[in-house]
Amino acid sequence: MQSVKLLNIGFGNVVAANRVIAIVNPESAPIKRVIQTAKEKSNLIDATYGRKTRSVIITDTKTVVLSSLQPETIVNRLAKEESIQTVI
Repeated sequence: MQSVKLLNIGFGNVVAANRVIAIVNPESAPIKRVIQTAKEKSNLIDATYGRKTRSVIITDTKTVVLSSLQPETIVNRLAKEESIQTVI
């Protein structure tokens, strides 16, 4: 059985780290279109708890997750998790 690594994206929310394709800033027009398309297809998960969206996480299942953490923070958490897992 393969272990699932979870990535904390803020406020107690987690995503499967091995499913993450991209972590991007939501300010560009193409990413805004990705968010809108995901919303229309019911593939959007809003994990911001009403706060400003600061990062968009795109998964390999075409699910789009909104987070109020900066992309750099999430990437650092992912890198830290991977370095811990490779040491063990």
